[in-house]
Amino acid sequence: MSKRLTPKNELCSLRNVGPATYRDLEILEISTIQQLTDADPDELYARLQEITGHPHDPCVWDVFAAIIHEAKTGEKPPWWQWTAVRKKRKSNETNEL
Repeated sequence: MSKRLTPKNELCSLRNVGPATYRDLEILEISTIQQLTDADPDELYARLQEITGHPHDPCVWDVFAAIIHEAKTGEKPPWWQWTAVRKKRKSNETNEL
């Protein structure tokens, strides 16, 4: 029996986990919410690209940030609220160069 997006898989209870994010988490060997509490969106995003061998949309970082935040706090903001955070961080990195 597949564990994909079944009500029994706890990752599916997270607001921003749909089929694509679930597949990404499978690739990253993340199968529990507890694992996300110790995760970092930068590391997950970089590792996903390394494993798959191709770049991913920056919004994937936003989703990772949202689900990690939910895992840590229980708050369920939509993933797109993290877009501004990512863009501000990128802008700060560019300004530091």
